[in-house]
Amino acid sequence: MDKPLVSIIIPIYNAAPHLAACIESVRKQTYDNIEILLVNDGSDDVSLPICQMYAKVDSRIRVIDKCNSGVSATRNVAIDQAAGAFLQFVDADDRLAMEATQLLTERALRTGAEMVICHYYRVSGRRRRSVHGFLETDRVLSQREFATQLMEEPSSFYYGVMWNKLYRTDIIREHRIRCSEELGWSEDFLFNLAYIRYCQSFASVQLPLYYYYKNKKGITATSFGITKLPQTIETKLNLFEFYKDLYTEMGLYEQYKLQIHKYLFDIASDKD
Repeated sequence: MDKPLVSIIIPIYNAAPHLAACIESVRKQTYDNIEILLVNDGSDDVSLPICQMYAKVDSRIRVIDKCNSGVSATRNVAIDQAAGAFLQFVDADDRLAMEATQLLTERALRTGAEMVICHYYRVSGRRRRSVHGFLETDRVLSQREFATQLMEEPSSFYYGVMWNKLYRTDIIREHRIRCSEELGWSEDFLFNLAYIRYCQSFASVQLPLYYYYKNKKGITATSFGITKLPQTIETKLNLFEFYKDLYTEMGLYEQYKLQIHKYLFDIASDKD
């Protein structure tokens, strides 16, 4: 089986305490045909020197240093520069299981699926961890089947985040899919909805391959306070319209109207 290049993108902002563990988990992947894009978003701690040190010892690592502009713009810079046939995203305070890239990529190659999604560990504290995930089928799902499954948990991290999925670079570039630089949160979910629009086949790996660490403080962290309520409502309304349009295109809106409206009142949850 051919081993296409996979670009693993890590956006970084003031992530020094956790960064080495994250990078090491990516470097130790059993799938060796990878490039690792460490994208420093104007950190004012020692994140950049850590990235530069790793680039000196691992030729697969590329460091991109940029002015601070947020996680969406940081990911977009990396998407534009990635050389891989597939894209993977990792948060700088999380970790990958050693076989993550291999199992995701092999599943994509064997099935032809245009998105592969895996279960994940939610880690809280030093030892507490739990497994989260929904798709429990070995079948390759059509767009309509995947959209139906998504309606079971429309606000779930499992479907909404970018870090437990494998994407095809050609689809992203052909359709100019980008992370929204206007949204303060839920940019992952909007990216996924845009990507799903152009995919015809979906597959899963029913194993936890990603370690998601709760209580984040880095570039991808989001806080929901009363002062952000107007922004939250506006974002929800924009995402709702995108959701509605996507399901209308697939002829599924009337069937799932109640679930889509329910999304307006839900916050993306990692308590799957």
